[in-house]
Amino acid sequence: MNAGTTFPVPAEGMLTTVAWRLGGVTTYAVEGSIFVTGAAVQWLRDGLGIISESREIETLAGRVTDSGGVVFVPALTGLGSPWWDPDARGAVFGITRGTTAAHLALATLEATAFQTRDVVDAMVAATGIPIRSLRVDGGAAGNDRLMQIQADQLGIDVERPVDRETTAAGAALLAGLAEGVWSSLDAVAATRAIDRRFIPNTELKVFADIAHAQWRAGLGRVTEKLSPPHQ
Repeated sequence: MNAGTTFPVPAEGMLTTVAWRLGGVTTYAVEGSIFVTGAAVQWLRDGLGIISESREIETLAGRVTDSGGVVFVPALTGLGSPWWDPDARGAVFGITRGTTAAHLALATLEATAFQTRDVVDAMVAATGIPIRSLRVDGGAAGNDRLMQIQADQLGIDVERPVDRETTAAGAALLAGLAEGVWSSLDAVAATRAIDRRFIPNTELKVFADIAHAQWRAGLGRVTEKLSPPHQ
């Protein structure tokens, strides 16, 4: 989250970093570090063998309309922001005879969205800065089901750019700005193109909150560090 040009007050569970420095002015950011998101999909592929390629998770999860009560807490290497519990371990709750690989696949996608919601909620509570939209990038951004779940969980638009390699593109754009390829930050910003915007389904808000509450209940079974505020 862009925190502006004043060094933000350190927030528990968050990292404070330099976003960029231009013309002698430093812009700061508040960062949340989640340990396991895409790695959980890799675990389904390599550890359990229920998919052969990571991209297959969207098709598999698409076989069910909901997770059937399955909650996956992917604390496979502990928990990062906003909990910072290295001793937490992963767990799957709510399994029944009717549970299938598709339910676990969907629960894995939901776990990414739930963790992101927890980080965003903690950031907003700590900084008082509202988030109007979420800009995504990387391989997971190509998963339409995940992006829609994320939008529904946050209640804000999720924007997926045409160029999903944002880190590399940002470095190139700043270099171009320094060399005069672009005349201003506004000119740089104008180069960003949106591939798709995922809009939250307000009719599903109650169900999204119920699903998140179930996630939090599962989270409470693997860690006692549930102090960060939730909105």
